[in-house]
Amino acid sequence: EKIMAVQVQAAPKAIFMDYENIYIEEENQLATIVINRPKKLNALNRRTIEELHVAFKELDEDAETKVIIITGSGDKAFVAGADISEFADFSVKEGRQLAAAGQRQLFDFVENLSTPVIAAINGFALGGGLELAMACHFRVASSNARMGLPEVSLGVIPGYGGTQRLPQLVGKGRAMEMIMTAGMIDSDKAFGYGLVNHVVSSEELLPFCKKIASRISNNSSVAIKHAIKAVNAGFKYDADGYSVEIDAFGTCFGTDDFKEGTTAFLEKRKADFPGS
Repeated sequence: EKIMAVQVQAAPKAIFMDYENIYIEEENQLATIVINRPKKLNALNRRTIEELHVAFKELDEDAETKVIIITGSGDKAFVAGADISEFADFSVKEGRQLAAAGQRQLFDFVENLSTPVIAAINGFALGGGLELAMACHFRVASSNARMGLPEVSLGVIPGYGGTQRLPQLVGKGRAMEMIMTAGMIDSDKAFGYGLVNHVVSSEELLPFCKKIASRISNNSSVAIKHAIKAVNAGFKYDADGYSVEIDAFGTCFGTDDFKEGTTAFLEKRKADFPGS
């Protein structure tokens, strides 16, 4: 079911949809999704996951949107975790269904989105919040950010991809320690681990992410889509990343963006990619 915009304001364009827990701002081919549950430290409940799915899907289908940034409202939390009150009394079957549905609807969905997604981690990113950040294509943290997977302190494990993506990003040993201690690391340690690409002040966080997004949007969106697919394939046990890369590389040769990019290079001018 498509959620329609009900109010549009002048530039920078802010579209307030009939979402309860998120809002979207759009300007210059960039969309910023803000998770807006400040009283719950932006915790992920089922409604929020559904709204994020719709938002990512619609923005991905919009040819005008070249890059998506996701962040949390306020300066305390990106996402402080999942809403535990929703699943504290779940059965084994319900627990499996919760993880499967969440991974399909949001976390795997974001990881495989053809539009680049940058996580702007503006505070606590714990449990499902860190898992959401890790599903994004890369991460930038504010200096006050804190990250961790505290699930074992609740008698459960990360269920939204945390046991898989954290080792890919920081290595098996560090991931094991973070998961088993249920502890938090600060932004500097996260940078040292390779969990985040950059650490900036809270005030710089969104402007910095927008600057990177602007650089990305200058490039071929078609080629970027294929690059995301090829990189992700290298981390899947049932896929040969090199074969996917070869196929995606060849596919680029049949695109208008490739023709424009190579022509512009040979003509010593800036490329104007048509996005096809």
